[in-house]
Amino acid sequence: MHDPKIIQTKKPNRLLHEKSPYLLQHAHNPVDWYPWGEEAFERARREDKPIFLSIGYSTCYWCHVMEREVFEDESIAALMNRTVVCIKVDREERPDIDRIYMSALQAMSGSGGWPMSMFLTPDLKPFFGATYIPPADRYGRPGFPQILERVHEVWTSDRKQVLDAGQRIGEYLNQLSDPGTQSVDAGARALDLGFEYFQRTFDARNAGFGGAPKFPRPVVLNFLLRYYSRTKTREALEMSLETLRRMANGGMYDHVGGGFHRYATDERWHVPHFEKMLYDQAQLAIAYIEAYQITQDASFAGVARDVLAYVLRDLTHPQGGFYSAEDAESAPDAAKPREKEEGAYYVWTKHEIDSVLSPEEAALFNRYFGVEESGNVAEDPHGVFQGQNILHIVQSIGDASTESGLSDEHVKAMLTSSRQKLAAGRSRRPRCHLDDKILTSWNGLMISAFARAYQVLGEEEYLHAAEKAATFILSHLRDASSRELLHRYRDGEARFEAHLDDYAFFIQALIDLYEANFNIDWLSEALSLAEDQTRLFYDHESGGFFDTSGRDKSLLVRTKEWYDGAEPSGNSIAILNLLRLAQFTNNQSLDTMARTSLSFFGERLLTAGQATPQFLAALEFSLSKPTQVIVAGRVNDAHTRVLFKEIHSHFIPNKILMLADAGDGQTFLTRFIPFIGTLKTIDGRPTAYVCENYACQLPTSDPAVVARLLSR
Repeated sequence: MHDPKIIQTKKPNRLLHEKSPYLLQHAHNPVDWYPWGEEAFERARREDKPIFLSIGYSTCYWCHVMEREVFEDESIAALMNRTVVCIKVDREERPDIDRIYMSALQAMSGSGGWPMSMFLTPDLKPFFGATYIPPADRYGRPGFPQILERVHEVWTSDRKQVLDAGQRIGEYLNQLSDPGTQSVDAGARALDLGFEYFQRTFDARNAGFGGAPKFPRPVVLNFLLRYYSRTKTREALEMSLETLRRMANGGMYDHVGGGFHRYATDERWHVPHFEKMLYDQAQLAIAYIEAYQITQDASFAGVARDVLAYVLRDLTHPQGGFYSAEDAESAPDAAKPREKEEGAYYVWTKHEIDSVLSPEEAALFNRYFGVEESGNVAEDPHGVFQGQNILHIVQSIGDASTESGLSDEHVKAMLTSSRQKLAAGRSRRPRCHLDDKILTSWNGLMISAFARAYQVLGEEEYLHAAEKAATFILSHLRDASSRELLHRYRDGEARFEAHLDDYAFFIQALIDLYEANFNIDWLSEALSLAEDQTRLFYDHESGGFFDTSGRDKSLLVRTKEWYDGAEPSGNSIAILNLLRLAQFTNNQSLDTMARTSLSFFGERLLTAGQATPQFLAALEFSLSKPTQVIVAGRVNDAHTRVLFKEIHSHFIPNKILMLADAGDGQTFLTRFIPFIGTLKTIDGRPTAYVCENYACQLPTSDPAVVARLLSR
């Protein structure tokens, strides 16, 4: 983020020794920053000062603004250094810390966001919080110096007020971590209530749910597609498909380089917040793949391919792990690297497009993507995009063909060629900052996306990417002595104990990988990690999983996250994993653990389905009779692959797929389900067994018969 020439003239602070890109962005602030840890806590106690805790992440736009305006200001930094002990936390490195103080901020203010600006007592209890704070009174907000002076005044003259506030918030956090709700079997009624909520909030004009800003929230689509599969309620499917179409057509999608931006600031999906997050790419790729499975509409598969191509090109470590994010802002001019603007890398003037493309290409491209001479951004309150165009599709291919007098195929070819030319031209612009840390949790989501893409689309490079990333996690993000997972890798260093999200998302990835290439090592590793997950996080008294192991005593509470937001909650994925693994192993204890956990959260599923769509997907699995599909044959046999292709062409979310290969894999599975050892090929041809509760239909080697059996 910094001009290296400027950095060399500034004295670094303690953050210089960290690996987090976000902390390193602040390593040359005049603020006397500490990383989270006992050194900072001890100083606050010794000097009897409150703590200022600033939490953000490296691709956070308003975090950059606050750094430039506040933390790089010498006079404000001097006031901070005199009155408080300053701690900086990367929320992506330490989601456990972020989760606790975000809950506190939401309780204090009714909303949250980043940068998070919290004031704590020396024993880490929060007593005042905000998000972005300007350097002086602005936007109806008091300036940071005024807040600092007021905090200092109250701390020194009315300490009881501060301690009482901290005590109240601490009690609220304790209540939040243990709500004391009764276990409830939510049942199918919870699924109906969840659907009815999304039905009410669906934007019939623009798709998506609610008004601006519009977030993709793939967990909602995940639930709705499963609700459709269960009930055949057409509206659940249509809401999902239309939302996927509008997102892919809008400016939230990068039509030149592939991949989705974080969210749209308007209700029409046109003007995005331009950062790109790995977890969005992973979940949305799966959503488009599932839409393709249901509809066989190649446009959905095309979006998924573009997203995966973007990740392979721009977010992949040479050894296979996936980077975390790309920033929203960059310098419009390479000669002025510090003068960064939101979306500068992605927006276009009409002149820029016309200068890259031929007149015929430009005419077609500009009509198709809504490019205008004066710019096409109508809603631009800060004037950031004046005269600029954010590409969004405003025509169908058919309309573009009619208007240009060209065939549909010619139009598609010209648009593809034009995108490639613009991508080459755009590559010469200053790039957005890349957050190159590798997180186990987000890598798990992305591995699942590549594994699922290989299953459905059959591209070998997708399987290779999934395998390579999984191998990277297992070899680089495990503690050398305990073999427990670690959370973050960057620049040769693996650090921070893994949390529930890391285990749950990565176990899911390993299950998906097994169903992609049937290497039994993936399933074996998933089962082993599930045992670690239970040991570290499971609540044997009430059910459900804690988010952390409880070893870090600096955390005020041990939470059980239940909100499925931009990412699914660790609990919802952990429960679904247990249900799937129970099917692979016929292990009743795993199934019981999952159902006990669903009951623990049952009241929330009935009363707050809008907040728990991934939980509802897990609940739907638990209420179904999953299909077991077992193929007897060699994995590399061409006819075996034909059977797998047929199986994966169907959208059957509540199925498990196994290979009885007369080798180590079959031997491993037979330990759990003995009858698998009896499954054979028929007349030497790979054979499919479609089963329910391990009671199987007549075996068949005919893909058409497999299709009929699965369609039932």
